[in-house]
Amino acid sequence: MKRLFCSIFGHHYSVSKKVTSHIKEYKCVHCGKEVTTDVSGNLSVLTPELQEINHVLEELYQKRHRATEHQQVA
Repeated sequence: MKRLFCSIFGHHYSVSKKVTSHIKEYKCVHCGKEVTTDVSGNLSVLTPELQEINHVLEELYQKRHRATEHQQVA
């Protein structure tokens, strides 16, 4: 029934995870379909490969920002 709603009206995505300031993961509130923003800024289906890429990007992004904050304090 929920998939029928999405097929008629389209998905209603909400941000489920903020990977970086530009890359986010989204989940449909009705059917649970997960997507992420790709390099071009378009939405792509969240595959296990893209999930792993997003995880690595998130770690690099956090390390870089922690290093930048640490340098500003010092």
